Amino acid sequence: MQSTQVNSLKKALFWFRRDLRLYDNRGLSYALNNFHNVYCVFVFDRNILDQLPNKQDRRVEFIWRSLEELKHNLIAHGGDLIIVDGFPTNIIPQLAQQLSVDAVVTNHDYEPYARQRDKAIEENLQVSNIKLFTFKDHAVFEKEEVLTAQKKPYTVFTPYKNNWLKQLSAEHYSLEEVDFSHLAKSNLINYVIPTLTDLGFMSTNLTELKIIAGESGARNLLKEFIPRMPYYHERRDFPGIRGVSYLSVHSRFGTISVRELVRQALQLNNQGSASWLNELIWRDFYFSILWHFPHVTKGAFKKEWDKLMFENNPTWFTAWCTGNTGYPIIDAAMRQLIQTGFMHNRLRMISASFLVKDLQIDWRWGESFFSVHLNDFDLSANNGGWQWSASTGCDAQPWFRIFNPIAQSEKFDSEGGFIKRYCPELKSIPSTKIHSPWLLSEFEQQQYHCLIGIDYPAPIVDHKIAREKTLALYKMI
Repeated sequence: MQSTQVNSLKKALFWFRRDLRLYDNRGLSYALNNFHNVYCVFVFDRNILDQLPNKQDRRVEFIWRSLEELKHNLIAHGGDLIIVDGFPTNIIPQLAQQLSVDAVVTNHDYEPYARQRDKAIEENLQVSNIKLFTFKDHAVFEKEEVLTAQKKPYTVFTPYKNNWLKQLSAEHYSLEEVDFSHLAKSNLINYVIPTLTDLGFMSTNLTELKIIAGESGARNLLKEFIPRMPYYHERRDFPGIRGVSYLSVHSRFGTISVRELVRQALQLNNQGSASWLNELIWRDFYFSILWHFPHVTKGAFKKEWDKLMFENNPTWFTAWCTGNTGYPIIDAAMRQLIQTGFMHNRLRMISASFLVKDLQIDWRWGESFFSVHLNDFDLSANNGGWQWSASTGCDAQPWFRIFNPIAQSEKFDSEGGFIKRYCPELKSIPSTKIHSPWLLSEFEQQQYHCLIGIDYPAPIVDHKIAREKTLALYKMI
């Protein structure tokens, strides 16, 4: 965190990014507590938007709706929100000059593109003698804050977690009071919010999915999750029940503070909350990996695994993408992703393992597909999860451990309730038979109104054979 003594009469521009909230926002708090007039801006970054292939992207609508609420809240406190569509490297310095501010304040971002962008903006601001202040807000620990005794970044989660917990103190998750009276609005600015159409996008099914954006949506979900948190460790692996928090998209776009989530977990202080806190630590761990080892965005963390010769059958990849592999738990998971933008964490692991180790398809194909469809897509966590499943990552699943999709289905969706929700063609099949429907006799297929190969696809691979092929593939490396 950077700090300086600032004249109370000076002005600042606060730049919202993945922190779309007023409450418990470190960078915003600093600006409001150290500058007399604080203007606020959000930039729809064309470098990001122009790469999105689907113009009905739920994430864009989620951000847009979150900004609607954020703008309303800022106005209620005497300020407003400038919302601009374009390229931040040009817009932020130009706006800072137009408003005659002394500093631009924002929160850290750890992705390679963001680091390059922020460096360019800082250089552009320096030309006009405008300072850039950035703060830690999206993580509890970042960069070099949790290192080994040899001052090196951790590459194994458990010792990282132990040190993370050892270092944790109240200052790391404290709430800073804010004086909103310093919010300002300029007569030089058009404060009209661009529509989704203006941005080149269309409405999605967010409302139908009952995904409420903004701080209010996050707060409602947290309030609903707190009574369930004590049972998180028991329920988190079962996609057919309400066992997880569903806060990931809010955490991703910062409509709720990670410090608030940590505070809630520590306050409950039970086995369930400890299990949930563990997930928040994984989040910091993957931020750390991305920060210290940015090459993971291009290939394997362990570079020798880049030599893997995947088959990359495009027909099989299409079957996986569309939920037509013939393995019900995989197909239900993929259909859930396509229809809702959400996939349960257990299903992410099963689906990723199936793509890489049953279909022998490059994990980067799956990583890219998830990056397009996940509402909560975060580069660090998505990359970390895929490299874990592909056994190419820093602290990965051992290459010889391969999920059996049938056993996973029987264990985590034993009654088949989740499968039937997203694969309705299997709804008449009893729970004892739904996990491997290709074993049904012809009479049973007719009885249950599900003809394999017609109503529901036959398996595109045999798991046992595929497993042996994959073991041989990895042994070569």
